[in-house]
Amino acid sequence: MLGRIHSIETMGMLDGPGIRTIFFLQGCPLQCIYCHNPDSQKCDRGQQMTSSEIVAMSLKYKEYYDTSGGGVTFSGGEPLVQGPFLIEAMKGLKASEIHVAIDTSGYGHAGSFDQVLALADMILLDIKHFDEQVHQQMIGVSIKGLDIFLEKLKQFKGRLWVRHVMVPGYTDDTYSVDQLFERIKPIAHRIEKIEILPFHQLGIDKYKDLGLQYKLRETSEMNPDIAKEFEIYINQKLKGYITKRVGGEQLPFVASSK
Repeated sequence: MLGRIHSIETMGMLDGPGIRTIFFLQGCPLQCIYCHNPDSQKCDRGQQMTSSEIVAMSLKYKEYYDTSGGGVTFSGGEPLVQGPFLIEAMKGLKASEIHVAIDTSGYGHAGSFDQVLALADMILLDIKHFDEQVHQQMIGVSIKGLDIFLEKLKQFKGRLWVRHVMVPGYTDDTYSVDQLFERIKPIAHRIEKIEILPFHQLGIDKYKDLGLQYKLRETSEMNPDIAKEFEIYINQKLKGYITKRVGGEQLPFVASSK
């Protein structure tokens, strides 16, 4: 089976634990106004690779995965758009005993969700916003798609991290962080940690090259120190909620403020 790949990063250390190979799959149903890879949105672009080629390339770095607790991460674009290809590649990686993480917004080939979650060792869930109206304005789709995926995640058995890009003027305040937590509360007992990623302007030149309007041109980059303070705040909130829910008993995953 052929899939379309936007780009590949080897020896990555930001998209999951340990040293990882990140395959950025082509295609995304969202239109995030802060997307730094707008060239990854259309499904008919990118280089074609087979699932066997994905596995063969990943095996070259298996020693690094094994020594660091790393593996392969599928990102995008949105990897769930290419659900059948993703599943085939995941099966090959799992047969080779390679850890697999999926960096996803929860939108894509819905018929593949159950099988992807059964194969994945880890999900990095990107929560865009908490409000329906603003979600449509910022992301271009209804938040109901996220709610469907959140329901699926209630039965997920692997590790779960939540990520959120904090944009000044949109979600850089305590109210927004509290509402973000309310949105993910149904799966809070499964979440290991929450990452707050500061908005940046690194993709602005791509919009110019593609002849696209960049709506956040006048928006300042998010101060990483302030983003870190909110990250500590929401992780403490998560840890407190989990502790209260289980009456102080230790869960398999405990939120970290680090």
